[in-house]
Amino acid sequence: MPESSPSSERPPFARVEERERMVSTQLEARDIVAPRVLAAMREVPRHEFVPADLQAIAYRDGPLPIGHEVTISQPYIVALMTQLAEVEPGQRVLDVGTGSGYQAAVLSAMGAEVYGIEIIEPLAASAVARLERLGYAATIRHGDGYRGWPEHAPFAAIVLAAAPTQIPEPLIEQLQVGGRLVLPVGPRYLQDLVVVTRSAHGWQQQRVTPVAFVAMTGEAAQRPPTMAR
Repeated sequence: MPESSPSSERPPFARVEERERMVSTQLEARDIVAPRVLAAMREVPRHEFVPADLQAIAYRDGPLPIGHEVTISQPYIVALMTQLAEVEPGQRVLDVGTGSGYQAAVLSAMGAEVYGIEIIEPLAASAVARLERLGYAATIRHGDGYRGWPEHAPFAAIVLAAAPTQIPEPLIEQLQVGGRLVLPVGPRYLQDLVVVTRSAHGWQQQRVTPVAFVAMTGEAAQRPPTMAR
């Protein structure tokens, strides 16, 4: 599959006022305070990442279906996970469950070196084409993200957009020291958003808030359910 690459110039993005309203009412009005996260959410044209018949409601406060029984997360959750990842410009980041490519675009807009994995091949292919068309640099491949992408590890941050019932150990192992894994963990409808931080002596876990994501498929679905530790 071809990989996305940056365009020399990004096209002008429409619906600026809708993005401004989204940021002010859904993000700044809550607890999203990181300036670069807010700037990226203002820039990235969310309506380009949803089906044409849903573009009119792309900036509403909620998830939207993108086909294949998966969704694009609500803007607040994307911003929260990005803020928790604490990504700095130039850092290498892994986006597991790339979907439409929206999270990858936000990370790219923040100056990260973005790698993404999507298990549904048509979504992976469309994400590559979409990111290239919009001018966001990211390397996306089709595959099961449970074991990450060891060829490009270590990562400063890994963001996972589907919920395993336990934290995938291979993803923790691909974090650099000080790196952060941000993911939902748990069975359907009983998930927590979790941040795992790797240190020189192991890793620490912080539960942030209850969330509801689609279940992680592939190898993750074959693992026995356990409590997030």
